[in-house]
Amino acid sequence: MPSPRIAKVVAASLIGTTIEWYDFFLYGSAAALIFNKLFFPGSDPLTGTLLSFATYAIGFLARPLGGLVFGHFGDKVGRKKLLVFSLLLMGGSTAAMGVLPTYAAVGAAAPVLLTLLRLVQGFALGGEWGGAVLIVSEHGDDRRRGFWASWPQCGAPGGNLLATAVLAVLAAVQSDAAFASWGWRIPFLLSGVLVVIGLWIRLSVTESPVFLAAQRKAEKRAHVPVVEVFRDSWRQVLITIGARMAENVSYYVLTAFILVYVTTGLGLGKSAGLNAVLIGSAVHFVTIPLWGALSDRIGRKPVYLFGAVAMAGWAFGFFALLDTRSPALIALSATIGLVLHGAMYGPQAAFFAEQFATRVRYTGLSVGGQLSSIAAGALAPIVAVALFKSSGGTTAVSLYVVAMCVLTVLALLTARETARTSLHDEAAEGTLSGVS
Repeated sequence: MPSPRIAKVVAASLIGTTIEWYDFFLYGSAAALIFNKLFFPGSDPLTGTLLSFATYAIGFLARPLGGLVFGHFGDKVGRKKLLVFSLLLMGGSTAAMGVLPTYAAVGAAAPVLLTLLRLVQGFALGGEWGGAVLIVSEHGDDRRRGFWASWPQCGAPGGNLLATAVLAVLAAVQSDAAFASWGWRIPFLLSGVLVVIGLWIRLSVTESPVFLAAQRKAEKRAHVPVVEVFRDSWRQVLITIGARMAENVSYYVLTAFILVYVTTGLGLGKSAGLNAVLIGSAVHFVTIPLWGALSDRIGRKPVYLFGAVAMAGWAFGFFALLDTRSPALIALSATIGLVLHGAMYGPQAAFFAEQFATRVRYTGLSVGGQLSSIAAGALAPIVAVALFKSSGGTTAVSLYVVAMCVLTVLALLTARETARTSLHDEAAEGTLSGVS
């Protein structure tokens, strides 16, 4: 049985990350379904979607800056304080989107305001992820770190599940006209309520004991985390970036591009894509901790490598099932893809945390993880839509996913196994300095 302390920390991290990912993914779903009409009218459907996804990508551009700022101060003053601030920042910007005027009301000012709020979202999420997985990793024991640290990772499918469920309900009970007029605002305004719940839980968590011990040591000497990361841990940062490429790209193809392809490419209603992501995210949520637990038993690298290789193969099977136009097979396609994605995402938090010393762990984890989000997650929907539009088919999209999987495999092959590594400074220094 888990101790009350670790269970409480896991619950607080999971709920907080679910809310923040809900906010972030809600924008992605809205970008695929409605924002092209509300904020970028006058374009053909695919061009409008590309413009909508461009503002979506801007949120990713702010994530490394958020990771740098939050990571630096998280390594200086603590994980908990920064996690509370990130939740407030994310929830406030999302709720503000719910009251934004559209292009029809204020013209070009509408997409500008939308873009600014998206930047705030990205900045907040850039700092959230590293802190959430670290506070769990540093509270948990070495033997089961993969399992415990995988729970904050469930916030991604949890948030996507919540966002997609809200949109699916609205799509079912509203006409397209009502949804376009005012219904789309409801899920954004709902974020304000969720943030209050998340704050209440997150404020009750204690600071990481590993961080507190490292902080006492750091007080005896100058400590500039961002400088130390790029001076001493640049190789670990590069491994983190490479390892995340396949995971990030495949996720946004599976959950964001699917909505574009099902509606624009196959001519089906938006419910088919939303329901597929909804079902897939539910299964994804359940299986991520299982992959994390498996990485505790057989190692981080074997599980992560399996996910990357399997995803390369599924890049083609995914679209083959979508092309059947069967709602059941579309849902199966998304579900299989997300289960395979979980093999990378489950052990990822522990694997990345184990690369860095405590005094720079928040900075290193956040910077490495979020720099990859620009090249991977930010561009994935744009590249996928552009490849589909230019080629008229999905083979190019599949090859794009395969190429990212190859990059991830190469990055993983340069890393050493880190399962059960101690997160205390004495053992964490140079964890991945060698080649396997």
